[in-house]
Amino acid sequence: MMSALERRVEALRRRVLVRSWEYRQRHHAHGVWGRLRRVLAEASAAYVISAEDADALAAEGLRGEPVGRELHPPKVIVFAPAERIARMGSARPVPVRLSREVLEAQYLALTPFQAG
Repeated sequence: MMSALERRVEALRRRVLVRSWEYRQRHHAHGVWGRLRRVLAEASAAYVISAEDADALAAEGLRGEPVGRELHPPKVIVFAPAERIARMGSARPVPVRLSREVLEAQYLALTPFQAG
């Protein structure tokens, strides 16, 4: 039977392993998480869109954010006007944060904050 002290030591070891893995991941990412957070901080809303809608936005001259290509697998992250996103049939709103939905999305449309 494991004593209370042994359980606490084992829990501490698990936390240290997880923390060291997180630090290692941040080091190898070369700042991509900070750049992704900056892009999300500039967005008032986020939407998962289809590949066809992402291609249409690119055809309209809207450029993808470079940080999307730095992720693995690469993502298309585009800032577009809210009116344009409202006309997309595939746009599904997701929280503007580093969430599961944002990280799983291959095509992401963001709306910028309104100036003024």
